[in-house]
Amino acid sequence: MWLWFFWIYSFLGYLLEKAFAKVTRAQQQGRKCFLLLPLCPVYGLGMLAVLALPPICKEGIWLVAWGGLAATAVEYAVHWAYETFLHVRFWDYSRVWGNLRGRVCLPFTAAWGVLTALAVRWVQPGVEALAARVPGEVTWLCLLVFTADALVSARLLWVTGDIELLRADMG
Repeated sequence: MWLWFFWIYSFLGYLLEKAFAKVTRAQQQGRKCFLLLPLCPVYGLGMLAVLALPPICKEGIWLVAWGGLAATAVEYAVHWAYETFLHVRFWDYSRVWGNLRGRVCLPFTAAWGVLTALAVRWVQPGVEALAARVPGEVTWLCLLVFTADALVSARLLWVTGDIELLRADMG
C-alpha cells in the first residue's frame, strides 16, 4: 500500500510542478525526474514522511507545522542525494528568503505545510481506497516498470547530468 502512496503522490507532485511552472511562466518547464514516467519522487517521499508521523503530530494545526517540517526535511535530503550521487540540481532556492544552502526555504516550508495538511485530510482517504483495490499482480508489474525507468534515469543523470537531452532525441 505504501508503494502506491509513493507513486500516487509522486504523480500528483509531477502535476503540481507542471501547474506551478505554467502559472509562474517558468523558462525551464522540462521535468528531470524520470525518463518516461511522470513522477517526482520528492513529493512521494515527502508524503510518506508526513503519513508516517505519529498521530499526535497529525492533529489540528500541528499537521500543518509537522507536515511542512517533514516535507522540508525530505526535500533537503533528496536535494543533497541528487547533488551527491547524480551530480544534478533540480531546484535552487538560493535567491529566496530564508533558504538553507539553496536546497529548502521558509516560504516553501509553509506551502508544504498547508499542502500536506490538505492532502492528509482530503486526498489521502481516496488514495487509500484506490491503493487497496489494486491487485498484487498489477503492483508487481508497475514495480518492474518503475525500477527499470528509475535505473535508466539515474544512469543517464549520472553520466550526462540531464535526461532532457535524450528525451529531445526520442521525440
